[in-house]
Amino acid sequence: MLYAFRYLTYLLKAKDEHSLHSPFLFDLYENIIESFAEYYKFKDIEGVREEMLLSDKIIEVTDLGAGSRISKFNSRKVSSIAKHSVKQEKYGKLLFRLVNYFKPKTVLELGTSLGVTTCYLASASSDNQVITFEGCTNISSIAKNNFEKLELKNIKQIEGDFDDMLPNELSKIVSVDFVYIDGNHRKKPTLAYFKQLLSKSHNDTIMIFDDIHWSSGMEEAWEEVKASKDVSITIDLFHLGIVFLRKEQVKQNFVLKF
Repeated sequence: MLYAFRYLTYLLKAKDEHSLHSPFLFDLYENIIESFAEYYKFKDIEGVREEMLLSDKIIEVTDLGAGSRISKFNSRKVSSIAKHSVKQEKYGKLLFRLVNYFKPKTVLELGTSLGVTTCYLASASSDNQVITFEGCTNISSIAKNNFEKLELKNIKQIEGDFDDMLPNELSKIVSVDFVYIDGNHRKKPTLAYFKQLLSKSHNDTIMIFDDIHWSSGMEEAWEEVKASKDVSITIDLFHLGIVFLRKEQVKQNFVLKF
């Protein structure tokens, strides 16, 4: 009920392109966020999702974050994970469009899950490298098979606790261009990842936070991200929060329809 109330509040606040006066933001909303453009790769990626939704396979899941709202058991069907833990098609397509538009070279994803969103991130450009982190070995293995099905060669998988693996991987990277944070879903770790990622970010780095209204803690984390002196523009799409660090933009926070 509380989550439904949060969504209703979002609907009441959400604006459209008429609230955007910046040419950069107007173009972003009109041509990327609200775009209905289809790409041939979408069909193949959604085919992978369909396979996962039909799978009867049961695996042991290691939860290192806030866990699942649906099941508190470690043994879960792959089909249940695909249904409840993998981002919906419209959001996967949005991530694809964002990567396709901004052309980031180094993309980080915290939370591979079954790899569907990773496929969207990696399929948008064969010139980028997608480094994806997953805490559960069994889930990571399924994701690897999905990457092989789609013949995606630009994905590097990292297994283990984000708290251990992220600092190690960041030490090897000059800079990060695009980040999708979809892992822990708790306030303190989310803010810790944000601060670590800022150390490798630049003016054009884009950060996407998943499930910013998932809990009171995540909403508090989102508010702190918005208030950061390093952040100029934030866009609340309810299920996703988009963050820009562009110093040339006046600091503003938007709640937009999607």
